[in-house]
Amino acid sequence: MREVSFIKQNKEKWLSFERAVFNNDFEDPDELASQYIHLINDLAYAQTYYPKSKVITYLNQLAAKAFQKIYKTKREDTNRIVSFWKTEIPLICYQYRKFIYIAFIIFFAFTSIGVISAANDGEFVRSVLGDSYVNMSIENIEAGDPVAVYKSGSNWGSFIGITINNLRVGIIAFVLGVFLGIGTLYIMFKNCIMLGSFQYFFYDKGVLWESVRGIWIHGAMEIFAIVIEAAAGLILGASILFPATHSRYTSFKQGAKTGIKILISTFPFTFSAGFLEGFITRYSNIMPNWLSTGIILITLSIISYYYLIYPFKVQKKITQTQILSPSPN
Repeated sequence: MREVSFIKQNKEKWLSFERAVFNNDFEDPDELASQYIHLINDLAYAQTYYPKSKVITYLNQLAAKAFQKIYKTKREDTNRIVSFWKTEIPLICYQYRKFIYIAFIIFFAFTSIGVISAANDGEFVRSVLGDSYVNMSIENIEAGDPVAVYKSGSNWGSFIGITINNLRVGIIAFVLGVFLGIGTLYIMFKNCIMLGSFQYFFYDKGVLWESVRGIWIHGAMEIFAIVIEAAAGLILGASILFPATHSRYTSFKQGAKTGIKILISTFPFTFSAGFLEGFITRYSNIMPNWLSTGIILITLSIISYYYLIYPFKVQKKITQTQILSPSPN
């Protein structure tokens, strides 16, 4: 069968299924599972006979959405929390992976602007970080402890205060996505400029490594989580700008729901980053290099694996099995 005929023959069925998935318009789980199997069969057929077709991407995304819906309709829901992080979030991240990639590209671009600006304007760092913070940092560097600022306050006080602030930044980055994503870009720009100029400041003072082995003990998870939260904000903005086959309101609801799930998924990493900053970072200047470097690499590997690699493994597993082994009943 020619690809055009294949699409024409199944188009209405796919669109009907897509609308039903978005609007939760199924009489029972059996109906959803049955249509899901037909969809997977169409996907397998397309992969076999039209390997370079864009219809494969469309069917893959629709299958992922349907799989999430089936997970919700299972009667045995005792592992709902586990399945949320183990299956649902990875599938969402796979489906919206382009937004995550875009968020990282924007992150590196904005951070580079901060570095370049600080390198070409001696007063730029002070204009961004403030005179008092810069002066305090210079005093700490001269005293031989560039990241002494992380030793201020109690362990628990720092942990709670830092975590609350990071949660606030992440939530704001997501919520401001409602302004067509522009608000999210503003939050990213503001924080990335600060990060870039902050790191260049330590480089300029000759203590870049000392700052890296301290700041990035908690920063690996903290910054990565903020980028993922920004991706959620961009998804929210895109749902308004590009509703596709849905009404703008329906698309917005779906984008908000998806973005909130991604936002919630970052909370454990944000809490972990707060814990590390409150209890571990303060000892970075006295711990051996291998230990601080190891913590940075391990934390970065964990969050990178979860958001960038694990989603592909989950999606591949679903595609290979083609149909769900457990019955929705």
